[in-house]
Amino acid sequence: MTTKRVLFVVYPNIVLLDLVGPLQIFTHAKDSQTGTAGYTTSIASLAGTVIATNTVVPIPTAPISDFLNQKIHTLVIVGGDGAYDAMQSRALIEAIKKIGSQAERVCSVCSGALVLAAAGFLDGRRAVTHWEDCKRLAEYFPEVSVEENPIYIKDENVWTSAGITAGMDMALAIVAEDLGRSTALKMARSLVTHMVRSGGQSQFSPALDQQFLDATGRFDALHSWIKENLHLELKVDELAAKVNMSARNFSRQYTAQMRIPPAKAVEVIRTEVARNLLETTNLSVKKIATRCGFRDDERLRRAFLRQLKTSPTEYRQRFQIGLE
Repeated sequence: MTTKRVLFVVYPNIVLLDLVGPLQIFTHAKDSQTGTAGYTTSIASLAGTVIATNTVVPIPTAPISDFLNQKIHTLVIVGGDGAYDAMQSRALIEAIKKIGSQAERVCSVCSGALVLAAAGFLDGRRAVTHWEDCKRLAEYFPEVSVEENPIYIKDENVWTSAGITAGMDMALAIVAEDLGRSTALKMARSLVTHMVRSGGQSQFSPALDQQFLDATGRFDALHSWIKENLHLELKVDELAAKVNMSARNFSRQYTAQMRIPPAKAVEVIRTEVARNLLETTNLSVKKIATRCGFRDDERLRRAFLRQLKTSPTEYRQRFQIGLE
């Protein structure tokens, strides 16, 4: 079996884990039948200099131009705060276009999706990035179909992953595709990580930040009132009355402003409060459901599955703060 070259492209101020997580997986992945290395890994930057990361550890690199005449199996664009400058670098974007056009597979980790989009590889495709950057990816590149929840997305030969450690999930999925599930599972066990993580990245992000787009603050007072009155049924008529609008006009204007219907917004707020209680208290799931206005724990469970792709019990196991 011939080894497959994986080329990582970096730039100043990358997130170190965006690079070294997938790099560790590809570097040590071996064919389960022969025991030979599955990949040859390299790290490149535009000029081939030592690249600063967001830690004290710098990364030595080779120039991208060194790989233009080589067969690239998988190209990986690494993420980090430097992605915003990188996506505006004409020289870097042109280099990525050239090297990406000769690669069999093109990938991004975290905010590396912004750079991949700037190079045109995400046009007309589904993509994901870190939940903090999803809105900006959609705004900067409207031709990209941005999804906020998946850990990673494969759209033909283009892969994108969510925030930071999601790059490892994507790398394991790629290894499974290239070398077989047993090889990927062995890698996951060695790294003491899950082969497939339950839920999506929405469980790591504040629901209000992720879904509410009220930059004007027009409905801030209403949202505060909803949080204080979750025990009520909170029908649209009642919400409209709080802002002195007719139900029809309120529903239309709220949905246009927030990009989410009022009834769905109430569910999001109920879920957000329930998340906080699951993290910070020992209240039973049933009591939390009642306190947040879900009436019973089954309605709470369904809301969590819709929004966070996980159950309240699983969420608490992951995120509950140690309590006395």
